Amino acid sequence: MTKRKKGTKRKSPKNNQPGDIRTDKWKLYPSSTQKLWLTMTVQEYRKFVRALIGMGYTHWHEVADLNSQQQVNYVEALFNRTKQRSTVKYDYFEKAAKNFPSFRKFPDYLRRAAIQNAIGQVSSFVTRYQKWQSGIRNRRDEKPPRLTSVTNVYPALYKGQCIKYHEEYTAVEIKVWNGTDWVWTSMPCTVRARHLVTTNELKSPSLIVNNKSCHLSAPFAINPQELPESETVLAVDLGINTTATATVVTSVGTVKARVFIHPATDIDRRDKRLSKISRKASQTMRKSGKLHKGFCRGLYRKATNINREIAQKVSDELVKIASEHQCRAIVFENLKGWRPKGGRKRSNLKQRYHGWCQCAARMLRKRFIVRLTQEKWHERGGKVEFVNPRYTSKYAYDGSGIVKRDSDNYALCVFTTGKRYNADLNGSLNIAARYWVHQLGGCKATEVFEGKSSPDTSRTPITLATLWSLNSNYSSREDTTPTTRSV
Repeated sequence: MTKRKKGTKRKSPKNNQPGDIRTDKWKLYPSSTQKLWLTMTVQEYRKFVRALIGMGYTHWHEVADLNSQQQVNYVEALFNRTKQRSTVKYDYFEKAAKNFPSFRKFPDYLRRAAIQNAIGQVSSFVTRYQKWQSGIRNRRDEKPPRLTSVTNVYPALYKGQCIKYHEEYTAVEIKVWNGTDWVWTSMPCTVRARHLVTTNELKSPSLIVNNKSCHLSAPFAINPQELPESETVLAVDLGINTTATATVVTSVGTVKARVFIHPATDIDRRDKRLSKISRKASQTMRKSGKLHKGFCRGLYRKATNINREIAQKVSDELVKIASEHQCRAIVFENLKGWRPKGGRKRSNLKQRYHGWCQCAARMLRKRFIVRLTQEKWHERGGKVEFVNPRYTSKYAYDGSGIVKRDSDNYALCVFTTGKRYNADLNGSLNIAARYWVHQLGGCKATEVFEGKSSPDTSRTPITLATLWSLNSNYSSREDTTPTTRSV
């Protein structure tokens, strides 16, 4: 694994484009006997793959330049005897059928899936070994990689041959090994809604069976259709006091809806774990002066899982709101590379920022909510845009000037006119205004999206009042009865 050079930027993952693969988890509900059959099926499949890995590596120089279908055909011809192919190079599977009866009537499509798995294992090993030979190593004394035949792979089930779906996917039939023969068995399952989208294509699922779960990993080829152009966008301001504040704003500056998303229950559960970590750390530092490796690993894992749950809930709600109001885009602040500053001495602001960066925005690393919203909204054919965050919360949306934060409640701000307003809501209105002002040609793209202004451009911050001034036919500055709700 190569190290990134100092001063270079890490490439961000590409957005979900047509043809991307997304995977659903379809839970199975087998009986105790069926669970035993599924377990034996996976075990027999792994034995088959294990025997094929050595064969694939022996003939790797012959199959390396072939495409995937040609590779499967070539390896299959080495051991699979048919009427047209009476002689084969390897008769291992015929002899091994005495000890492994499942090899005798191994399903054709399951055999080809095993060949693909074996070729993938060999290809991975060859690539890693070539990197090691070329000197690309994590450590100078790093040992070369080894080709192991013991792999925890799972079988891919081809439709019609290894798996059959009932009407509306309420149940599935899977070909399994019951100890003496390959038989079909039916069991109920729970599916998600991705299969209901007509443009999505269901691929061959994988059978996942272990001590904890039994489910199908169902991949879908996503081919989203672009949403029609509309005159509304959803602007989102990610904050500390409120996880996400979203507003639906039209191109003329009319506010159609305002939503405050803040899963307080999950946040409290996470903060309790973080408080335990802080308390244990202070007690440990008094005794030993340092924290050992893996300190509070269980609590960190639980807090991280809660953060993921919060991000999933918030991103789902944002996509739902954008769909309900037929928005053309979801707009965020471009906070990539932003670094928080700590508060005053004995203040918990630094800890709150840390939790916010992990949960609400994940600006320092993954940006959980932003990344998940991008993936889910692009899957529906929508667009996600980013605007320059400078002065979005500092200036009032009505153009009255700089706001002042309330000393008693930092979530509120006071305009120069004396009006008290939610600070995050004010910021989300200005975020939407920046997007629409650029779309209407009121400013250059660098001023909105990159934050660079040339001498011939106005340095006055863009607010919702700027959007009003560009539209001469707007009926009102702000809808008198917009939809406001908290989630």
